[in-house]
Amino acid sequence: MIDEGRPLFLQIAEAIEGSILDGTLDEEAQAPSTNELAAFYRINPATAAKGVAMLVDKGILHKRRGIGMFVSAGARDVLRGERETVFAERFIDPLLAEARTLGLGPDDLAALLHQRAASTEGTHA
Repeated sequence: MIDEGRPLFLQIAEAIEGSILDGTLDEEAQAPSTNELAAFYRINPATAAKGVAMLVDKGILHKRRGIGMFVSAGARDVLRGERETVFAERFIDPLLAEARTLGLGPDDLAALLHQRAASTEGTHA
């Protein structure tokens, strides 16, 4: 999982976010401790703590004094909203710009999307 080109604390935060999004880590469930994360990824606990703190600052995790970190209620929706925004900026906006260049409207794009999805449906099983 470790990508040497990116800060480790970001990778830790993204791994926790991914677990929340895919349902592995439910809302209100206890999140792994910084020591558990540090041991699992073989990193400094301070680095793991920085990734966790980033999620606390975003309201994704919250601390229960004396117990540990827990996933906040509504965290999945917040993360999904953030990811949708990034997805739209990274993929949809350039797609729309190119579609305008080609003279394609929303209905044309929808038809093309359905056609492509149908043609690749069996290839990702």
